[in-house]
Amino acid sequence: MKIIESFATSTIGDAKAMVDATKSVGEIGANDVLVQVKAVSVNPVDTKLRQGLTDETAPKILGYDATGIVLQAGANVTNVAVNDRVYYAGTKSRDGANAEQQVVDARLVAQAPTTLTDAQAAALPLTSLTAAEVLFEKIGFTAKANANQDQKLLIINGAGGVGSMAIQLAAWAGVQVTATASRAETIDWVKHLGATQVFNHREPLQPQAQAAGIEFFDAILILFNTDAYFETAAQLIKPFGHIASIVGNQRPLALGQIKNKAASFDWEYMFAKSDYQVDLASQGRWLEKIANLMDEHVLKTTLTKAITTGINAQNLRAAHQLVEANQMVGKIVVTGPFNGETGLNKDEEN
Repeated sequence: MKIIESFATSTIGDAKAMVDATKSVGEIGANDVLVQVKAVSVNPVDTKLRQGLTDETAPKILGYDATGIVLQAGANVTNVAVNDRVYYAGTKSRDGANAEQQVVDARLVAQAPTTLTDAQAAALPLTSLTAAEVLFEKIGFTAKANANQDQKLLIINGAGGVGSMAIQLAAWAGVQVTATASRAETIDWVKHLGATQVFNHREPLQPQAQAAGIEFFDAILILFNTDAYFETAAQLIKPFGHIASIVGNQRPLALGQIKNKAASFDWEYMFAKSDYQVDLASQGRWLEKIANLMDEHVLKTTLTKAITTGINAQNLRAAHQLVEANQMVGKIVVTGPFNGETGLNKDEEN
């Protein structure tokens, strides 16, 4: 099968950062499905994993969002069947979706939303799972429509992939969502997704909250630069409230700032369940719930850009460059047939 391998390079602009190649399909276990990949999305985790590669750890097949068709199913698989159209994020511990075919644990998989295209569906899994887990498993909002009236949530960096899904899921659950954004297009985007008000994260947030008549938020979700925003979050969080983040810190967090409020801090990492083999089936169930909400037109796809000329090293490098620039609104997806050549392309040999 055709694959795209990622290597250790200084920049994604280096033609050798991603290379078209071939590889045999891996063993299909009793809990696995073999999927013919139709579309893949690029997330910040892809770029960070690529940037962390060394000559000892490369090459690696990245890709942690995909839509595809089930070709084979293991003996224990009951939630999907051969010929089903599925979507999933998968796991870091196995080869990713930048491959013509992928073996993935079926517990991490669900049938794709029927009302969405392959590209629209592929934009969803990783960010949807992250948003659902942090909102409903970590922060503790009730995962039912309109069940969290009078609850206030601040999302710092609302226009990215996770923020785009977190706004929608929180709004569906009845939470009053304030999102931060600074550009006209990102402000319009977060309002389109359901944010009731928008703060400018390039300016101090506490005065903006005071101007809006908000003393405290019940929960705060940090999706950009935890180091820079933790102190502000500590000031704005309600007593017994919840602060959560998906962004690693570079220096120790001053957790003592929230001690007297008896507030909590949570990390969210979508791959923790598959890394440690904890409740894998919950991710399949969340994706099933997301698919139903999409088909009921309660939620919207977060796809904003698609590269449709084929899944190959050149197109994936271009997608990675856009994500690394930190200017993406929503998600980028690469679709089409796997049309890369085996080995280096001619222009890469120079």
